Amino acid sequence: MKEKILKALESIRPYLNADGGDVELINVSADGIVEVKLTGNCSSCPLSTMTLRAGVERALLREVPEIRRVEAVS
Repeated sequence: MKEKILKALESIRPYLNADGGDVELINVSADGIVEVKLTGNCSSCPLSTMTLRAGVERALLREVPEIRRVEAVS
């Protein structure tokens, strides 16, 4: 599952990079909770919650259906 998640993150990374941001995979729990860290401009952007839900989580759920949710960590 981790390889699928990394591949899905690579597919959205160019969009985050275009705005000076990025995403880093931190952890994948056994029960399908994915922890990511938004970095660069994304870490302090007021729209980071929307980026996480509408961008990162949506892409991951589409590519890796066994994921339950995505959470941001600091």
